[in-house]
Amino acid sequence: MRKPLIAGNWKMNGSAELIETFGRTFAGIEFSSPVDVVIHPPFPYLDAARSAFAGTPLALGAQTLNPLPSGARTGEVSGQMLVEFGVEYVLAGHSERRQLYHESDEQVYERVLAALTAGLKPILCVGETLEERDAGRSEEVVLRQVGHVMARLEPGQRRMMTIAYEPVWAIGTGRTATPEQAQQMMAAIRGYQASYDSGLADALRLLYGGSMNASNAPELLAQEDIDGGLIGGASLKVADFKAICQSAG
Repeated sequence: MRKPLIAGNWKMNGSAELIETFGRTFAGIEFSSPVDVVIHPPFPYLDAARSAFAGTPLALGAQTLNPLPSGARTGEVSGQMLVEFGVEYVLAGHSERRQLYHESDEQVYERVLAALTAGLKPILCVGETLEERDAGRSEEVVLRQVGHVMARLEPGQRRMMTIAYEPVWAIGTGRTATPEQAQQMMAAIRGYQASYDSGLADALRLLYGGSMNASNAPELLAQEDIDGGLIGGASLKVADFKAICQSAG
């Protein structure tokens, strides 16, 4: 049985006050069944979040990292720096990084390797655009993104991975893939993984990352191959995020 994971990605949002609100809200909370919960705030809030989340179920995540351990890379952050601030998880290949900052599949792979080397747990983000979906290329695009990373890792490294499917056409638009559409893609990812690592395929956690919210979370999370969610806008609303976590646990 795979343990659900709910990950909140705050993107370039949040405040010190919101960090404190989440810490107070999740202090002493108990779920009906085990669930992992992680918040990915912007870099400046990592230290405040580490303090505010102490004694709560909230783990700490980062939104990206640089592939290098150090160097002349103004504005960048390394994996070891994140570890020093108590970070456990890090996103790699989020659609906004791929689109706005032109991160290629190879650059995403390099970030995953850097995260694993630092002892972090990468959440590999994959997904297709509306144009790719309309062209009937959804699975081709998603499985290419998955394979470029997963097929090149060692078995032990793969077991540190989580994959988040985020259909780009359903992010920030209010549109959401139907539970059946999401399940179909998750099953394709798990089936692809099983083609060369059947043991991992059964254990690999797959998250849905396309506008999951408190209303649609129960139906999405009920799908056989959806093991949690990568939450965007709803993760900034403490009551909604709490409700999503309770739907998973």
